Amino acid sequence: MWSALFPGQGSQHPGMGRFLYDDFQSARTLFEEGSDAIHVNLKKLCFEGSEADLSLTHNTQPALLLVSTALFNVLRDEFGFAPHAAAGHSVGEYAAVVAAGALPFAAGMKAVRRRGEAMQEAVPVGVGGMTAVLGLDAKQITELCEWAEKQTGDGPVQPANINAPGQIVISGKKTVLDWLAANFKAEMFAGQRVKFIPLKVSAPFHCSMMKPAQEVMDAVLNGLPFTEARFPVVQNVTAEPVTDPAVLKKNLITQVSAPVRWIECVEKVRDLGCDRAIEVGSARVIAGLVKKIDSQRLQTFNVGTLDELKALAGPLKGS
Repeated sequence: MWSALFPGQGSQHPGMGRFLYDDFQSARTLFEEGSDAIHVNLKKLCFEGSEADLSLTHNTQPALLLVSTALFNVLRDEFGFAPHAAAGHSVGEYAAVVAAGALPFAAGMKAVRRRGEAMQEAVPVGVGGMTAVLGLDAKQITELCEWAEKQTGDGPVQPANINAPGQIVISGKKTVLDWLAANFKAEMFAGQRVKFIPLKVSAPFHCSMMKPAQEVMDAVLNGLPFTEARFPVVQNVTAEPVTDPAVLKKNLITQVSAPVRWIECVEKVRDLGCDRAIEVGSARVIAGLVKKIDSQRLQTFNVGTLDELKALAGPLKGS
């Protein structure tokens, strides 16, 4: 059975969605609808904007939702794609909820635009940060964060994106993140090799410093018309499949300051009976993570070009 996996921040790039716009009227219409919803020229942003423009979180989030939704609609309408389940990484979860018919596209665009603004406003630039930690598992990461907070008497530093085995992102106060990278000793975990990679982000996403943004999204999402999802969305906060509109909304609100449990989300999609997935976006970030999580039982397909899209016609028809 097929599943749909929607990428989050980090998969944006100049030119994203161009082949969809050029070849499918439904995508052109969606670009116009999305632009009207948030009063931004999204065609110009996605096709002509610089990497710096697209990396501004209030631009990144609606651009990702737009391109993912455009691709999903083409897959559904032109190729009969009907996923058994879906999941989305961070803001990608909004695309999954929209694809499942639980939230109108225009309402989703307004929500993620405000989400990006609220996440940026929550913490002054330079105060927070995020660091990828390679080589430790989730339990060790929790121990590491607690150790850093105890040693510095400061924080927070918390697990944010549990992306794949040995690849976890921590988030929190930048001074503590910097201290941790400088003071970590390999003997803490029996000499395991550990690497710290500071990420180029504008805020400490998915940690308790995002509580002000969560409060904003509580008000925003409670004003939107959620309905029952057509297929289950495995949500980041619980790693459980959800179709109930009230639960979908509640988990999207909590998600702003909670960790993305991506390993568990992918495993749950697999355990629901899915053995194939399409990365419904313009990059290959999700495919790389799925390969590390379970490449044997979940095959991932990418659709970054028209040729890749056409190549899916056979597998989808045979499903």
